[in-house]
Amino acid sequence: MDKEKRKIISRLRRIEGQVRGLQRLIENEASCVDVLTQVSAVTSAIKKTGAKIISTHMKTCLSESFGTKGTGQDDFQTALSRFIDLS
Repeated sequence: MDKEKRKIISRLRRIEGQVRGLQRLIENEASCVDVLTQVSAVTSAIKKTGAKIISTHMKTCLSESFGTKGTGQDDFQTALSRFIDLS
């Protein structure tokens, strides 16, 4: 889990850098095309990070959560619905 956690933190730090770059683009009045391209890259990176978190959760925590009579499953389904914009 520690290895996966480090990978996720690393992804989030890269995203943080992308967001700072996006802020600089706006401050420097970059073209809308450049700004929207960067927004798209940040959005994609966030979604991929969320998918990695889900994958890691399914491999480790989910099986432990199901041992508590479905409570973990309900919580996970709610969080997953939020992530994929179904709720």
